[in-house]
Amino acid sequence: MTKHTPPLRLLRNSRALRRAEEIVDAAAQVFAERGYHGTSTQAIADVLGLRQASLYYYFPSKEAALEIVCERGVDGFLERAEAIVARKESALQRLTHLVASHLEPIGSKPDYVRVFINERRYLPNAARKRIARKIRGVERCFADVLAAGVADGTLRPDIDIRRTVLLILGMCNAVINWPAADRDAIDETAREIALLATRGLRSGSGA
Repeated sequence: MTKHTPPLRLLRNSRALRRAEEIVDAAAQVFAERGYHGTSTQAIADVLGLRQASLYYYFPSKEAALEIVCERGVDGFLERAEAIVARKESALQRLTHLVASHLEPIGSKPDYVRVFINERRYLPNAARKRIARKIRGVERCFADVLAAGVADGTLRPDIDIRRTVLLILGMCNAVINWPAADRDAIDETAREIALLATRGLRSGSGA
């Protein structure tokens, strides 16, 4: 099975493919609510009113379902970040857009993102390494923008870029574990995090 793709036999059967998508959604929901180790294949089947044995036609194991959910959770983060870095904007503008882009999937696919952030450590090595490469790519995008801001004088020259990247991403990633009601205003949350970051990083000459 290739990454986040159901078994090949399902691709030839549109009805089976739709069912596979429903099972992935159900797995994301249950993994997000209970965690990987707190989830059974029976619990996933119960969401859809299926027999537990039916799941194995679509996915060989609970671990395989986790891999697909995590892949979908991380999908798009790196591509959007790279597109923002390439823009002809100031470092502060791009940093603000990076924060907003990183938070957007928390509003659009919260179960998938929560599983990706909280449960990816339970993936098999190959999948975990593949996802880690994407995470490092996102971190690199933030680091490149911060470095550009230091170079052009808009950001303080004394910032530790690596630590600052981890602090900003830590704030962003923590939002997925807030109560659902507090995650509703995701655009406002993005503005607040970006404001906290840019105010603290701005140099005196760039103010």
